[in-house]
Amino acid sequence: MTVGTRPGARRGPARAGARAEASGAASTALRAMLGAQRRPARVLAAFPAGLYLEVRTELEPHVVAVVSAEATRLPNAMVLTEPLPPVAVGDEAAVGDGSIEVGGLSLRVRRWWNPAPPLGPAYPPRLESAASVMTRLCLSAARRPGLERDGAVALLAEGCATGSLADTIVAAERLVGLGPGLTPSGDDVLAGLLLALRHLGQASDTGRAIWLAGWLSAAVTFEARSRTTPISATLLHCASRGQASSEVLAVLRGIAGHQALEPALLRLLQLGHTSGADLAWGLRIGLDAVLGLRDRAA
Repeated sequence: MTVGTRPGARRGPARAGARAEASGAASTALRAMLGAQRRPARVLAAFPAGLYLEVRTELEPHVVAVVSAEATRLPNAMVLTEPLPPVAVGDEAAVGDGSIEVGGLSLRVRRWWNPAPPLGPAYPPRLESAASVMTRLCLSAARRPGLERDGAVALLAEGCATGSLADTIVAAERLVGLGPGLTPSGDDVLAGLLLALRHLGQASDTGRAIWLAGWLSAAVTFEARSRTTPISATLLHCASRGQASSEVLAVLRGIAGHQALEPALLRLLQLGHTSGADLAWGLRIGLDAVLGLRDRAA
């Protein structure tokens, strides 16, 4: 497979062993990683629409996604508009000094995008209406959450709604890494919850939700270091900072009343085998928690 380059994109010297140059749009979550000293990496997973690089560093996110324009724009991603380089799991790569080097390409950032933009204000009547829409669509969706009948999810929802830090952390610790796949269902639920608590808490000025998000983020990211996949641990770290995929951000904007909610939620529900449904479930738990905590504070 030949890696194509857009007209005008610079290429390196035509000598043997030289890397061709390409560019893409990168999440600002990667700014520190790309600006740091060059570090070795390896291809952790490779798919037609994207590949994941695990970087040997303590910085987060330590897994970097390189994806096509048609793929889900993850919060730890560089998005290319040209074909992905041909690579296999285990191939060597490098990240830092301003570029990502993988599969014969040197990828440089052409522009940055923010994976955690502020939502703007969200008022209680709008949040209550969004909760009804989410309940209806999530329960009627063809794709069901992966942990629909797990008691830890019910405990998580109850703990969040009542503001019980102890119950919430106990449930979260049970959910980290629970389920199969690159992003286990338990992690997706927790990511959706963290994002909802942080974004909707700020948008509705619900301080208790933001406080809960901070403590829960600390517990979840600590557990994720040893109990889940590197890819999922990275996405949980991103969620703890409010950084989300474009599909999740669209749902959050819909909940806040800044765009149509139903189309955004239906797109999210179609992601992966259960990932979209699990993320939506976490968002719904977080929304219910924000409303419950706001009522208790009134």
